[in-house]
Amino acid sequence: MDEEQRDRLSRPMDEDQIDRITRLPKVELHLHHEGAAPPAFIRGLAQEKSVNLEGVFTSNGGYAFRDFVHFLSVYEAATSVLKSPEDYARLTKAVLEESAANDVVYSETFLSPDFCGGGDVGAWREYLHAIKDAADEAERDHGIILRGIVTCIRHFGPDKAKATALCAAETAGDWIVGFGIAGDEMKGKPKDFAYSFDMAREAGLHLTAHAGEWGGAASVRDAIDDLGVTRIGHGVHAITDLALVDKLVENEIVLEVCPGSNVVLNVYPNLAVHPIDTLRERGVKVTVSTDDPPFFHTTMRQEYLNLAKTFGWDEAVFAELNDTAARAAFCDDDTRERVLKRLERI
Repeated sequence: MDEEQRDRLSRPMDEDQIDRITRLPKVELHLHHEGAAPPAFIRGLAQEKSVNLEGVFTSNGGYAFRDFVHFLSVYEAATSVLKSPEDYARLTKAVLEESAANDVVYSETFLSPDFCGGGDVGAWREYLHAIKDAADEAERDHGIILRGIVTCIRHFGPDKAKATALCAAETAGDWIVGFGIAGDEMKGKPKDFAYSFDMAREAGLHLTAHAGEWGGAASVRDAIDDLGVTRIGHGVHAITDLALVDKLVENEIVLEVCPGSNVVLNVYPNLAVHPIDTLRERGVKVTVSTDDPPFFHTTMRQEYLNLAKTFGWDEAVFAELNDTAARAAFCDDDTRERVLKRLERI
């Protein structure tokens, strides 16, 4: 802990300051669309469709999982009840209502054609149309702006990733703004997916990749070198390689950090030892997101509250984080300016 952090922590925050911090307008860059589904929404949909989701929920109604690999299987089981564009429209409304309630003014969500139409371009267009219409309605009703990042699933393999990249390339534009990879970080290597990332890049999409959550610092370096990404999902284990940290700073690579997710999944045992503050102090561009919020019992307000209490971050720090996130967003410049103006009210 450096002198500045000790000084911040020595100044206790009153309730008014905590309230101002948690209610700040927020930008979220790392949100999985299905993973943001409220459990009650998924249970209700399963009942409508007579789908048995035994083992997916805890006795108190939350999602039940033991570890990261089990989390992936529960995630996919829950997603199995989302079978139509209309289901995804309803999901989008539910997710954006929750985000708006947490003062999120701009969000980027990970969408996989594997779940939305089975990787077929025609079916994907139908799902995307329904999602976008629901997002437009939420923007009118709640003022929240949503953009999509098409995401291939790492443990589904490179061949399926190519089909996903084709869906992304065919629908790239003002709303589908990025391409990424998620899933089991221990399956394959980033270079296995280089073809798909090249296809997305040629279509004008911005690039991000999950790395440095489970694969260590080397996975972050490989994602940058082999896939040419400008953002990294998680990336927290980069802290174990200070030369890599310097590379992140030099190349202005932005980390989409999800502290609550990292603690629940035991990437770190508690927030106090999480490296987000150290990375920020070393000059890395960090942002804050929830990842799969109902799975990890968090919200954007909760993330801000926990970070403020743990690291003594004040409103100026969170303003800096949101400015970084807005400038790292994959949206067009006109949308970015609208978001930056929303942030100015602080």
